[in-house]
Amino acid sequence: QVQLVESVGGLVQAGGSLRLSCAVSGSIHYDMGWFRQAPGKEREFVAALGWSGESAYGADSAKGRFTISRDNAENTVYLQMNSLKPEDTAVYYCAAGATNQLTLARDYLYWGQGTQVTVSS
Repeated sequence: QVQLVESVGGLVQAGGSLRLSCAVSGSIHYDMGWFRQAPGKEREFVAALGWSGESAYGADSAKGRFTISRDNAENTVYLQMNSLKPEDTAVYYCAAGATNQLTLARDYLYWGQGTQVTVSS
């Protein structure tokens, strides 16, 4: 059984940075992804890192500002978020799975509980 625990998010001013972490108990030999969901909106793909090393970024606004990485020795996945914008405000979820497509939420089997990130203008 795999359990994912995200770090506490927080309140950040626009233009600031925040790093989220996702501690993985059990096997980390999965594709790892980050998704987010803002109030009243559907869950949105943010970034993913495949077990074989390929990466993908979604959410046009995240490209070039967010970076996903993993530390296999620490069983942890990170999402570094820079130049944050108010529209990045959402609950961020870590996910793990053996995906056919990194960007699809339905391909992920395991999910964290989510962590709130709020960006003030």
